[in-house]
Amino acid sequence: MARQPTKKKKLPVMVSSTVYGIEDLLDQLYALLDKFGYDVVMSHKGTIAVNSTEHAFESSLKAVEKCDLFVGLIMPHYGSGVIPGQLSITHQEMRRAIEINKPRWFLAHEFVVFARLLMRGSGFKTSDARAKIAFTGAGALDDLRVIDMYEAATLQDKAFQERQGNWVQKVHSAEDALLFASAQFHRYAEIEEFLRDHLGDPDTVKASVEAKSGGK
Repeated sequence: MARQPTKKKKLPVMVSSTVYGIEDLLDQLYALLDKFGYDVVMSHKGTIAVNSTEHAFESSLKAVEKCDLFVGLIMPHYGSGVIPGQLSITHQEMRRAIEINKPRWFLAHEFVVFARLLMRGSGFKTSDARAKIAFTGAGALDDLRVIDMYEAATLQDKAFQERQGNWVQKVHSAEDALLFASAQFHRYAEIEEFLRDHLGDPDTVKASVEAKSGGK
């Protein structure tokens, strides 16, 4: 009997975002990436590996480290998963993806981009300055830290010439987001080649990630 060929492992892509108000978009984005052949890791769909001995934050950050590709959606709502004095789960996921230089794609709602321009024009150019504002949220934006997320994604803390991987796509609607995702991810073979060229040996990449995370 002929030996059956080994089934090719799908590339895991993590989609990180708040859920409130964009459930339909996340459902469509999951379906799109799944159709293209990816293993989609998304908390909204329950596909993040969880452990009963871990906090949800730990499981989420481990998912960032294990995925091959990372997609971050920076929306007007900051997210409900916030421990007092800490950043939201989504914010921490995005910062971790940037920290370990995960191959990543970011989208930001136009309200976030506009809010940043408004804050800068009003003299609140830094996260520390914005934190002093008694901002209780508004209909279009509930937390000024979404601007911090945008600035982290665009690598504002680096010199201009060092901002490699700082593209953030501004979107107005779900259709914009899906168009961007389709354009970036429909060529599965090219994404695989990109990973081989830029990441090299998977064991080396894994060792590098573990070293940066303290071996956890």
